[in-house]
Amino acid sequence: MHVNISEGVGRRMTKKYALLLIPIIALVILVANFSAASVSASLSFVPQVDCVVDKTPYAALTVKITFENTGTSNGSWSVNIAFEGNSWSWKGTPQTLTLAPGNTKTLVWNGAVPGNAPINSMARLVVYYDDSFEPLDWWIHVVSSAELAITSSTVE
Repeated sequence: MHVNISEGVGRRMTKKYALLLIPIIALVILVANFSAASVSASLSFVPQVDCVVDKTPYAALTVKITFENTGTSNGSWSVNIAFEGNSWSWKGTPQTLTLAPGNTKTLVWNGAVPGNAPINSMARLVVYYDDSFEPLDWWIHVVSSAELAITSSTVE
């Protein structure tokens, strides 16, 4: 009987490499999935067109928000809003909101875009109530109020 020792060692080595290859493949798949998730998590999306309101500096703004008490008892909250951006902000006047369970009420704030708000800047609407806040998908985009018109021309 002839036993080839190198053949047995080769088979054992092949099994070890195969067993080692499985965790490596799993690790590669895990890293690829994590990388794909990280890329998609860092994407930013432009808000829908109807969520952006174009306003010029000094232009009047009106915000109407309807609130509902979804709890089971009467509630009272101090509510305020602000438009917050990197280069400008505007803050409303706080209002007290008192609602019975299931009731709704619309609060209204009036203000103006600050005169020093840079052209093409944006600010997002944020609602503050008691110790909480909620950013909403409403934005003010500051546009120029300048308009160009040709009043005369000559050619000689």
